[in-house]
Amino acid sequence: MHSYIETDLFQYIILPIIYLLIGVGCYAILSNLIDKIFRNQKTHGKEKKKVETLRVILKNILKYFIILFVVLIILTTYHVDVKSILAGLGIGVAIAGLAFQDILKDILAGISILIEEQFEIGDVVEIDGFRGEVIFIGLKTTRLKDYTGAVKIISNRNITEVINYSMNPTLAIVDIPIRYESNLEQVEEVLQKTIQKLQDTYQNLKGKIEIWGVDSLDESSILYKVAAPTKAEYQFQMQRQLKKDLKEGLEQEGFTIPYPQVEVHHE
Repeated sequence: MHSYIETDLFQYIILPIIYLLIGVGCYAILSNLIDKIFRNQKTHGKEKKKVETLRVILKNILKYFIILFVVLIILTTYHVDVKSILAGLGIGVAIAGLAFQDILKDILAGISILIEEQFEIGDVVEIDGFRGEVIFIGLKTTRLKDYTGAVKIISNRNITEVINYSMNPTLAIVDIPIRYESNLEQVEEVLQKTIQKLQDTYQNLKGKIEIWGVDSLDESSILYKVAAPTKAEYQFQMQRQLKKDLKEGLEQEGFTIPYPQVEVHHE
């Protein structure tokens, strides 16, 4: 009697636990192997992001494969006819397709994102009005993190339109207000001289800082527009730094930033 109980205990409880532990161990070993292989790839820039994206996708596929394999092995311990399950896989896929069509859409969309290179891990993108850095691409979901640290998890099937800011250098554009009384030729000379000094001090520049000229005539100032190509993730940082440095450069030459004024006439 005790031998039967011990046999049942081993077969139905201990053995499945062992299979689970083996599955976890296999995933840990193979996952580390994938990490090691991709870590040894000497890539830079865009190629590096492609390799990182492929690494994440492969680890996801490995995880789902091991889960499926372990589940089938555990079913055999409960005398479930796995062969009939595999034989009827075609029908099962059809039924699963109806029951889990949203999940299948997510997986197909995830594969499409990878093949078409719509975006990669590390890119700065905007999806459904949310702008952030891509920190994860899975077979089911994609995760974005914005500059505040907020993370948005998006089902891949819902990603229909993407704005990718990392495919090309992003422009950090600033408006510099100038008094109407100022000599515009002198203003441009000061701006140009200041920009030449700044050009080599900005680490994240991807080209030359340009003065686009007078952009608009406001009520109390003339707005000059200046643009600096930079990496997408440094766009706002570059804008803030550029505003500060250009303001200081103008003030050193005697040009002050105007403020709104009201002109009152007495009859």
